[in-house]
Amino acid sequence: MARLVFGMNQSLDGYVDHTAFAPGPKLFRHFIDEVRGHSGMIHGRRMYEIMRYWDDDRPEWGAPERDFADAWRGQHKWVVSRTLGSVGPHASLVSGDIEAAIRELKSQREGDIDVTGPGLAGSLAALGLIDEFRIYLHPVVTGSGTPFFQGVRPDLRLKDCVRMDEGIVRLTYVPA
Repeated sequence: MARLVFGMNQSLDGYVDHTAFAPGPKLFRHFIDEVRGHSGMIHGRRMYEIMRYWDDDRPEWGAPERDFADAWRGQHKWVVSRTLGSVGPHASLVSGDIEAAIRELKSQREGDIDVTGPGLAGSLAALGLIDEFRIYLHPVVTGSGTPFFQGVRPDLRLKDCVRMDEGIVRLTYVPA
């Protein structure tokens, strides 16, 4: 059975905002390896639309960006949306009974499936479907943005704390 893992970069004051701060080279390499190791990815509509950036090669990319794009393109993606009519390559649209669809997906796969986007993660956490939360805590204060935790506030137990690099700490939590 697969595990659903929600992990994102977060500011010290609890926000995710890809325009306010970003991983440095070593953490970006870590994310490339993470994406390659996943059994797939579950996106909400907004995060999927942001991540579609990686579908097309860009002339300004260096080797790390091309590596990430290759990893992203190689993963199957499930997109949870009630408004999209279609999705891109290596993607399936999930609508209707989201809970049943995600439970079935978990039962049919092995390994870690990445959940992206705090809104979707909040909905799935409320259903008890998130198995692990990974907070990549950056030493910045944004003062605003999207909260890492939305909706339900799950009871969590610290599983692991790893100092990454570039002043970033990865905190891994599991439901208590």
